[in-house]
Amino acid sequence: MTEHKMTKLAEKLKRGISVSGPISLAEYMHICMADPQYGYYKNQIAIGAKGDFITAPEVSQMFGELIGIWCIDIWQKLGAPNQFCLAELGPGKGTLMSDLLRAANIVPEFLSAANIVMVETSDLMRQAQKERLQDIDKNITWVSEVNDLPQMPTIVVANEFLDVLPVHQYVKSGDKWSERGVSVDDKDQLHDVLLAGTIEEALLPKGAADEPQGSVYETSPAREAIIEMLSATFLEHQGAALFIDYGHAISSFGDTFQALRSHGIADPLAEPGLADLTSHVDFERLAKCASRLNIEPRISTQAEFLLAMGLIERAGSLGQMGDAQSQTQISNAVERLASDSQMGSLFKVLSLTSNGILPSGL
Repeated sequence: MTEHKMTKLAEKLKRGISVSGPISLAEYMHICMADPQYGYYKNQIAIGAKGDFITAPEVSQMFGELIGIWCIDIWQKLGAPNQFCLAELGPGKGTLMSDLLRAANIVPEFLSAANIVMVETSDLMRQAQKERLQDIDKNITWVSEVNDLPQMPTIVVANEFLDVLPVHQYVKSGDKWSERGVSVDDKDQLHDVLLAGTIEEALLPKGAADEPQGSVYETSPAREAIIEMLSATFLEHQGAALFIDYGHAISSFGDTFQALRSHGIADPLAEPGLADLTSHVDFERLAKCASRLNIEPRISTQAEFLLAMGLIERAGSLGQMGDAQSQTQISNAVERLASDSQMGSLFKVLSLTSNGILPSGL
């Protein structure tokens, strides 16, 4: 077994486990990402060539621009309210919002009506966002929680936000599905354990009884809580949300928990606090959650959404204005965003809308 390097957060985790016992995987994820002293969000700039991963807004301006067009379409279908909340959850470096607002210049009334709110917990990322958006001629508000959004008609966008919210894992062991946790072994190393907690088979996807021993099921109450909060807002004030993330459109079994560091896969239990911890999003489960609350969900692939919103046409328009090198860069960006071999099918798009609203692109 490879010994894990000792980070300050690892020491803190082990002290807590020694006092209170093993913790769930969900609690481990939360501590690693959000610990106020040593958490990933506190100390890391995750996105970009010098970070741990590249997101779609950093691949091309076209991504944010097409989402901007989607937002305008939603605003118009809401009746073009003269005041509405335009919110982004987990806004990264501010690139998506910057590109979205630039595209929205085609409808000045949309910009005039927008109350822009960025939901961000990281002080480091807030600073990056403020620098990126400093030339925007609008007041922008930063809040830490989704339930801090103003109560008014609301349009929400979120790219690679859901995947970092804590996930519980249940492992088939004998005739039970036991929760996976994190403990400390006899060599003072963090390691996986099975906890006493279980999940009822009735809450599992179909076919659970036929799954082999060791199969894993993942569920995220934290993600469902976000859907529930936004659904309540949309029911009272109307609105829509667009979630883009990697995941599956049909609930299934499998261990998707992973750590990303320096653009590669890392050991999730090694160097806690220094790697981005994520798992695939169960979009079917979230869609069902919204449906139960009378909100209309739609799921597509990222490729389907971007192509329907005019990715090829926008690429052609940009290409006409550039030289051969820029045309190649644009073509490569389209390939990365929409190809099945890259982000096109792995990433899904979930829209949530008030009843009666039929958004473009889905």
